[in-house]
Amino acid sequence: MTFNSASEKRQYVNAMFARIAHRYDLMNRVMTGGQDVRWRRLMVRKAALPPGGRFLDVATGTGDVAFEALRQQPDLALVVGADFTLPMMYVGQMRAAARPVRWTGADTLCLPFPDDTFDAVASGFLMRNVTDVAAALAEQRRVTRPGGRVLVLDVPRPPDTPWGRLFRFYFHQIVPRLGGLISGQPDAYTYLPHSADTFLRPNELAAMMESVGLRHVRYQMLMLGTVALHVGVK
Repeated sequence: MTFNSASEKRQYVNAMFARIAHRYDLMNRVMTGGQDVRWRRLMVRKAALPPGGRFLDVATGTGDVAFEALRQQPDLALVVGADFTLPMMYVGQMRAAARPVRWTGADTLCLPFPDDTFDAVASGFLMRNVTDVAAALAEQRRVTRPGGRVLVLDVPRPPDTPWGRLFRFYFHQIVPRLGGLISGQPDAYTYLPHSADTFLRPNELAAMMESVGLRHVRYQMLMLGTVALHVGVK
C-alpha cells in the first residue's frame, strides 16, 4: 500500500483508526493471543518511572499503556494520553472510570507540551504509521526530561527467517480475515501488515533514535523476533 504524500497517509491512518476504534482492543487480543498486554506491561516497567513521576503515552488509542502505568504506579503525578484519532480516545474515556488520565488531542509530530516535561514518553504501535519517524522521535525526546526515557514498542520489518516468513504469512493472510470478521474493516488490517513490511529493522530504528540525541539505546525482541521494544535515554 502506497501513498502519494505524507498528508494522504496521515488522513488515511486517522480515518482508519477511527473506523476500528470500537473493536481495536478485542482485535489486538485476538491477533496477538493476548501477548500485547504483556508487552505493554514490560514497556511500562522499562520506563523506570520515579514515585510521583510524569508519564506521556503517545498514540494512546484507547489508553491501554496509560492505564497500565497507573496500575503499576498509582502515585504518578501526571499521566497523559495523547492521540490525533479522537474516536479512539473516546473509547478509552468510556473505559477510564476513575482513573486519572489526562486525555489530549495531539499529533506526535507536534506535541503540545513544553521541553523537559515528562519522566518517560512511550508509544505503542505508533512509529510504523507516522510520516516522519525521525521527527516523531525528536519530538518525544524534546518533551522528555534529561535522564528520562523514550520507549518505542512496534512491529519491525519481519526478519528473513523461517519464523519471519511464517509471521509474514500470518500477518498478510490471516490477520485481514480476522480483522474483517471482528471489526468489519478488512482494509484496515490489510494496511497494518504492509506498514510493517516498509518499516525499519530493529537496528535501523535504534540508529535513528541515536541520531536524534537519545543515549544508551537498546532493544529487546519479543514474540520470536517479530515485535521490538526500544528504549533510549535523553
